[in-house]
Amino acid sequence: MTADRQRYLTRRALTGPWRVEGEASPGWAGAVVIPACDEDDWLDATLASLAANPADVREKFLIVVVVNQTAGVADTVAAANQRTLKQLRRANGYPGLALAWIDAASPGLELAGGPGPPRRLGLDRALAQLQPDDTAPLICLDADTLVDSDYLNAILIHFSTPGVAGGAVLPYAHQPAATPALQLAIDRYELYLRCYTFGLELAGSPYAFHTIGSAMACNARAYVRCGGMNQRAAAEDFYFLQALAKTDAVVQLSGTCVHPSARPSSRVIFGTGPALNRLLVDATAIPAYPLAAFVLLKTFLDQVKAIGVENGKRLQTEADLLHPQLGTFCRQQRLEVVCSRLAENHRLPAQMQRAFHGWFDSLKTLQLLRFLAATIDFAPQPVEQVAVGFLGTIDLSAGMTLDRLLWKLREMQNNGGKNLP
Repeated sequence: MTADRQRYLTRRALTGPWRVEGEASPGWAGAVVIPACDEDDWLDATLASLAANPADVREKFLIVVVVNQTAGVADTVAAANQRTLKQLRRANGYPGLALAWIDAASPGLELAGGPGPPRRLGLDRALAQLQPDDTAPLICLDADTLVDSDYLNAILIHFSTPGVAGGAVLPYAHQPAATPALQLAIDRYELYLRCYTFGLELAGSPYAFHTIGSAMACNARAYVRCGGMNQRAAAEDFYFLQALAKTDAVVQLSGTCVHPSARPSSRVIFGTGPALNRLLVDATAIPAYPLAAFVLLKTFLDQVKAIGVENGKRLQTEADLLHPQLGTFCRQQRLEVVCSRLAENHRLPAQMQRAFHGWFDSLKTLQLLRFLAATIDFAPQPVEQVAVGFLGTIDLSAGMTLDRLLWKLREMQNNGGKNLP
């Protein structure tokens, strides 16, 4: 075990009364961590999809299920979690899988709300069980998400590639929905997610990747370098991938696909479940940022590269000229002061550019897009309209229906976005 990993486990890993049950031997080539709260109707199918991976690859991976809840949850949730624990203990895991589980649901063992704390607990405990190789992957999955039979092998191949980035997102496509109305809602939501990623890629942002918690992974070294999984109650995936992008990099791997659930939920304030609840009531409830906003973002980022971070005053002037709303945002964010500080702390232009994007990160990019959206020039639009605009940049949108637009974006993005101009 490297000194950095040992230091992390000693000083930063989540500690407490929780213990690992089931498989506990060390030396795994990788680990998959699955938070599970009120998932006894879904977890079995997820484990079955993992067990459908080839045995010679499966035997290299530890699967860690973190059965969790907060104190004071509804009796139905607590009962479901106890059923899950009882089933795992009675079966001593799951056939064909090296399965471990952590009870973070029984009285005195509860965690704080949201997926952040159980992800952190599972990843920290899995990290301690990995082989010393720093390329060993730590993988995030959800208890209602299905994987392909090449899932584990594709991840293992990716992270064993010399020089590959420490963070990765996986191709995804939501499972078919239970009703036609829900299918339209999940199609619109996935299209919204893909348009946002498309826009960031078009703009040349280093944060041009999706942030879906059940479709992300990193190697052991990157996990330690970024400080581990955060413990936010919501958007933990967004902030974790942002941290990975700053300390290593995040790329999309290929060769497999994960399939998140298409079901409404109110357990967290962000994400698929709450979005579907809104879209079932109002099909226009989640409009998308228009192409024009990302074109402006691209122009601004191009100016940062061409003019140089050391010329903060000129960058502010250019932002004012590009659009008054952009200029106002940059002034509120104290662009000139930040650029001056970055230039003082970094000698080479490439170092300054990297430091700039460490400041102008995923969150600040999203804040800018929200700020621009307050003006008529960049007002959010129906997602189908935005998708047509994006695909029109590569002459692919004529006459496409909603499902065809989504299919085309899936095809492009799940294969690495190589068709972008």
